[in-house]
Amino acid sequence: MQESHTSETTQKSIEATIVSGILSARIRPGTRLGENQLATLFGVSRTRVREAMMRLETRGIVHVSPRRGWFVVEPSAEDAIAVYEARRIVEAGLLRSMRVLTEEGRKALEAHLNEERNAMAAGDRQRLTYLMGDFHIRIAELSGNAIIVDILRDLTARTILISMLYQSEFHAAQSHEGHCRIFEAMQAGDFVKAAALSVEHLDEVEMGLDLTARPDPLSDLRNSLSLPPRATSAVSQQPDLKATTSKEQ
Repeated sequence: MQESHTSETTQKSIEATIVSGILSARIRPGTRLGENQLATLFGVSRTRVREAMMRLETRGIVHVSPRRGWFVVEPSAEDAIAVYEARRIVEAGLLRSMRVLTEEGRKALEAHLNEERNAMAAGDRQRLTYLMGDFHIRIAELSGNAIIVDILRDLTARTILISMLYQSEFHAAQSHEGHCRIFEAMQAGDFVKAAALSVEHLDEVEMGLDLTARPDPLSDLRNSLSLPPRATSAVSQQPDLKATTSKEQ
């Protein structure tokens, strides 16, 4: 019984670590997740790693390629449209169902927005990527519904993968302002308005995607050889954070 509990904890730890890496944009779409390497890093058997990967596959985070192994998904344009539609439904429905923002919840969201401002001032893009997605997860946590939190965490992770493939600019200020407007409506007790603002916010982010772009399959080798990026690849563009600020989640 103890061994079963331990193996389940290990699988969840592997899953949580990989999802966390995606949420903070440290793990990119198409990244290979080797069973041997993960088994060594987590000190477990390949069977335990494979079980964790299979669970992540059902969550739409990874996929397996025959004879090649496990890879982080590279969402298609169609996937992107479906994920944003799902997020609009889940987040708007969640906000409309809320009745009050507790003092504890207000302080948590206010502190989070301050973190966003600090990260923008520091020009910390990786931290911002995480915070922009985490704002929405924090709202879900206020509901106390663990199922909704899990669903929204997975959708947010998939959204970040979509952004890394199809979003060529990083507009943090605009996204932060959207978060502030949602928070203000929640603070005023107008959750219908907050729901409408969340849909508007996600619409703006989705409109900023270039779904005609295609990933550059040679990007890693291209970077290693210090070759110029492919002109049509949204993935390879890395604008200056101080010059442009983000339309992240």
